[in-house]
Amino acid sequence: MDRALAEARAAALRGEVPVGAVVVAPDGRVVAAAGNRTRELSDPTAHAEVLALRAACAAAGSERLPGHDLYVTLEPCPMCAAAISFARIARLYYGAEDPKSGGVAHGARVFSHPQCHHAPEVYDGIGSQEAGRLLRDFFSGRRD
Repeated sequence: MDRALAEARAAALRGEVPVGAVVVAPDGRVVAAAGNRTRELSDPTAHAEVLALRAACAAAGSERLPGHDLYVTLEPCPMCAAAISFARIARLYYGAEDPKSGGVAHGARVFSHPQCHHAPEVYDGIGSQEAGRLLRDFFSGRRD
C-alpha cells in the first residue's frame, strides 16, 4: 500500500485526484503502478486502477491476471470494480472508503451482483488514514 500511496501523492502533485494503484504478481513483484491521470490524458477512464490493470495486462500478455493482487488507496468506483472483475484479480486491498462514488462496499456493489463473473477477495481499510488525509487535503485546497 505504501507504493499506492506514493502514486496517489504524485497524482496530487499533477493536479489529479490523489488515488494510486499497484498490481502485485503472485510471486510478490510489483508489475504495475499508476496514479489517476484523467485530467492529464483528457480521459474519464484513466483512473489509477484502470491504468495499472492495463499496464499489468500488457506486461503479462493477457487480459486476465489470475493470482494477482491490486492495492488501491480509495474504494474503486463501479467502472474500476468491473475492470477488476474482468481482469480476474484475486485479492483487492483498498484504503479509504468512498460512500459517494464507491462501487465495492457502497453504491453499485459490483461484486455482489449475480452478473459479476468474478469477485476478488476484498480487504478494506488498509492505509485508510493516510489515503483519507490525502483526499481531504486535496479537496480542502480546492474549496478554499
